[in-house]
Amino acid sequence: MRALVAGARETVDLESYILRDDEVGEEIATVLREAVGRGVRVRLLTDWIGARGISRRWVDGLRRDGIQVAMFNPPAFRSRWFGLLPRDHRKLLVVDGAAGVIGGVGIGREWKPGPGATAGTQWRDTAVRISGPAGDDMGRAFEAMWQRAHRRRWRRPPRVQQPAPEHVEPPAPAARVAIVEGDPLRFRVARAFQLHALTARRSIWIADAYFMPNFGELETLVGAARDGVDVRVLVPSMSDHRWMLGITRRYYHRLLAAGVRVFEWSGAMMHAKTTVIDGHLMRVGSTDFNPLGMGINFELDAVIEDAALGAEAEAMFVADIEQSQEITSVPGWIRRRE
Repeated sequence: MRALVAGARETVDLESYILRDDEVGEEIATVLREAVGRGVRVRLLTDWIGARGISRRWVDGLRRDGIQVAMFNPPAFRSRWFGLLPRDHRKLLVVDGAAGVIGGVGIGREWKPGPGATAGTQWRDTAVRISGPAGDDMGRAFEAMWQRAHRRRWRRPPRVQQPAPEHVEPPAPAARVAIVEGDPLRFRVARAFQLHALTARRSIWIADAYFMPNFGELETLVGAARDGVDVRVLVPSMSDHRWMLGITRRYYHRLLAAGVRVFEWSGAMMHAKTTVIDGHLMRVGSTDFNPLGMGINFELDAVIEDAALGAEAEAMFVADIEQSQEITSVPGWIRRRE
C-alpha cells in the first residue's frame, strides 16, 4: 500500500473501517502527505466507530497537510438508527483509478508483523493487489462511499465502451475480476457465494474471522459437503470479540455431521475473509459470514477467476490449516485433534 501511494501521480483514495493514529497510521499518513506534496489529490475515508479513539488533533493535522478526510455515519439523533448502523466496513486503496488493494487489512498496528502476537496485538489477514480495468470499478466504489459520507445522492455514470484499437498485439492472459459492493439489504455477496458454491465440483474452502452464517449459507455448505465436495472452514481460536467464538462453535455439530471439516487457527487473531472454490475462483474482501457483513454494513469484495491465483490461495489455505487444530467432535465441550 505504501509503495502504491508513493507511485501515485494524480489521485489516492484510501478507505478503511479501522484507522489508528499509532505508528502504522503515521507511516501511512507520511506517504499520503508526500503524495499531497507532489500535487496528488488525496482522500481518506474512515468509519466513525472503526476510528474511535484516534486523536482529533491528529486528524486536524492531516487536513492541514492537504489530505481530505471524511468520517462515515457519526452518531446523530435525526439519522436512521441514530447513526449506529450501517457501518462502512470496507478496506480499499485506489491509486490513479488504475490499481489498488482490497481485503481485510486496516490501518493500525494489528497488521504489523512482530513477535509476541496475541488476539489484540497482531492479526492474520489477507488482501489482494489489483490493477487494470477493474481499477475503474474500485474507483467508482470509493466515490459512492465518499458521497454517502457527505450525505449526497450519487448515481454512477454509465460505463463508456471504448472502441478496440486496430492492429494491436493481443493482451497477455489476465484474471477476470468482479468488484462486488455489499450494500445494506442487497445481499450481493451472499447471492454471489451461493451461486458460485452451486457450481463447485471439487472444493469450497472458507477462512472467516466472524463466522455466523444464516440458514441459506449454512445449508449451501452442508448440501455441498453431502454432494461430495471438499468443504473446509477455517476460523479463529481466539478473537477480539470473545462472545463471537461461542456463537461460531454452535455451528460445529451441524457442519461436522454433514462432513464439513472445521479448523481453528492456532496463532494470533485471524481476521481474513476469503473463499476459494475449485482452485480457480477466489473471493477476498471485507465481508464476513454473519448478518452484519452480508446484509447490514457497507462491504467490498473482489471475486477473481484465475487458475494461478486460485492455486496460490489454496496453498495459503493449506499452510494455514497446518498451523491450526481440526475440530472432530463436539460432545458438550470442544475436543481438538492436532
